[in-house]
Amino acid sequence: MTETLTLTLMLTPAWVAGGALGAMFFGGLWWTVQKAVSSTRPALWFFSSWLLRMSLALTGFYFVAGGQWQRLLMCLLGFVMARPIVTRVTRVTRLTTTRISDAETQEVNDATQS
Repeated sequence: MTETLTLTLMLTPAWVAGGALGAMFFGGLWWTVQKAVSSTRPALWFFSSWLLRMSLALTGFYFVAGGQWQRLLMCLLGFVMARPIVTRVTRVTRLTTTRISDAETQEVNDATQS
């Protein structure tokens, strides 16, 4: 029992760190797409973002793992678990923005038809 508790306490910070790395990685990807769509040089946005996000994620994995495969595995699990969370959060933001844009468009259409 004590051994299981000790193992859990050792691996939980790695899982949390993986979640933070995943939120940074996937949140950064979402932010990059938002910026690149309106940019005149989207390839530069995508490449720079990929390089920065990948460097931060791999460096984070290296330090979190500390040479132990169990910690690396828990970090990876947290990283992967962050993806659907970031997807859901950004979807809510996108839907809210779309509703506001639709309402503004309707107001403009009503004003021009009057």
